[in-house]
Amino acid sequence: MGFLEEIQRRRTFGIISHPDAGKTTLTEKLLLFGGAIQEAGAVKNNKIKKGATSDFMEIERQRGISVSTSVLAFNYKDKKINILDTPGHKDFAEDTFRTLTAVDSVIVVVDVAKGVEEQTEKLVAVCRMRKIPIIVFINKLDREGKDAFDLMDEVEQKLGLTVTPLSFPIGMGYDFQGIYNLWEQNINLFSGDSRKNIEETIAFSDVKNPELEKIIGQKPADQLREELELIDEVYPKFDRQDYLDGKLQPVFFGSALNNFGVRELLDCFVQIAPSPRPKDSESRLVDPKEEKMTGFVFKIHANMDPKHRDRLAFIKIVSGTFERNKPYYHVRQKKNLKFSSPNAFFAEKKEIVDISYPGDIVGLHDTGNFKIGDTLTEGEIMSFKGIPSFSPEHFRYINNADPMKAKQLDKGIDQLMDEGVAQLFTLEMNNRKIIGTVGALQYEVIQYRLEHEYGAKCTYENFPVHKACWVKPNDVKSDEFKEFRRIKQKFLAHDKYGQLVFLADSDFTIQMTQNKYPNVKLYFTSEFE
Repeated sequence: MGFLEEIQRRRTFGIISHPDAGKTTLTEKLLLFGGAIQEAGAVKNNKIKKGATSDFMEIERQRGISVSTSVLAFNYKDKKINILDTPGHKDFAEDTFRTLTAVDSVIVVVDVAKGVEEQTEKLVAVCRMRKIPIIVFINKLDREGKDAFDLMDEVEQKLGLTVTPLSFPIGMGYDFQGIYNLWEQNINLFSGDSRKNIEETIAFSDVKNPELEKIIGQKPADQLREELELIDEVYPKFDRQDYLDGKLQPVFFGSALNNFGVRELLDCFVQIAPSPRPKDSESRLVDPKEEKMTGFVFKIHANMDPKHRDRLAFIKIVSGTFERNKPYYHVRQKKNLKFSSPNAFFAEKKEIVDISYPGDIVGLHDTGNFKIGDTLTEGEIMSFKGIPSFSPEHFRYINNADPMKAKQLDKGIDQLMDEGVAQLFTLEMNNRKIIGTVGALQYEVIQYRLEHEYGAKCTYENFPVHKACWVKPNDVKSDEFKEFRRIKQKFLAHDKYGQLVFLADSDFTIQMTQNKYPNVKLYFTSEFE
């Protein structure tokens, strides 16, 4: 198969939602259809001690939530599909925002009873800003929930989307009978027995056919006909170009836990979802079909395998082919590196790959060369845009609780920060270390991982800061900047990259500082070049 065909068969997408909408369960069922796993471990069911395939950190198994983005790949109908399963919990939103830089499309999961939740709104806003094509999957139809039309209205209003249903439920909750697939014009009956892996589908090109009553009963049949007529009148016809441009979002209904409606979603997805798309760099737009390899690091994960202290840098290939043992140029460090064992992920198994194509995610063993946002090329000096650090919401001093383990603690903090779990600020005044996170749960994760992976213990104490502002003076030598440094010295720190950061205690302080020192600019994200 040629290079262009390989690009055409790639589909790289992320699954996003509010916690508990069923994202990890959906990921598992997609893997099941792709033949990547034999049985799915229900995330919530305590009887099954398997745990979900994509949650491989101990803390995730204990809590039943995903805290790190997993990368999973499988083949389905001659397409190679790469899924990035993202954490839904808002404390890990930053990881998710960064993952969205590496996907070509997304599937948004909405819980039928809860509707659109706040975390979903934030994530979809990022997708819309980047014009990422979106498919909506309304999940848990076997439970009592909101009316299908009301749900679609809510999706349109709260998320600012324009939807068109490509499948529609017959009944809901207790009366749920199945799904009418508008995309393929057939009916899929729900047996309510999740042990049966894949149910039979009845082709039904004409809903006026009296056979319909025999299958689902008189009243539901009448109701379905009415609803389909209404859909025809109210919603726009599906247009693939509009979907690719981010102007139209198809909606599917189903129950991931009962493996229902998932095949419809997948079959349509492989047909309509985009293959790898061009990506903006600071100097030019990079097309996947270019011969020269380019790629960027969007995630770093330490200790993927607890037995071996290893770090993996996840790289999204943007253009060209990535080959094993071939030297590539590390733009930030200005040096060539080569990789003898690049990993690809097939469900839970890691495999060494000789060649990867645009759209693929490759895991590279890292001894500390990579940071999030780094670019690899075949010599061209460029870097990809859009992988910022955001100002954290919570700040705490981190203290060493075991003086004998100072080295382990430093190493642990260093590696976890490279991973992007949180941000480290070092005060100029006394070199005390402050950890800033998006959510409070991360402090627990850091403490847990420092102890279990690095054998180091830490304690925290509160540090009353409202926001971290990156400082960019118009003129470093000006008296104004010198005065700013003198007055604010207690609140000045450096981030991991050595950039100057002002730790402000309130919005009011930020306002006053900007008024007093107009030539010293303050930014809430680190990407302000």
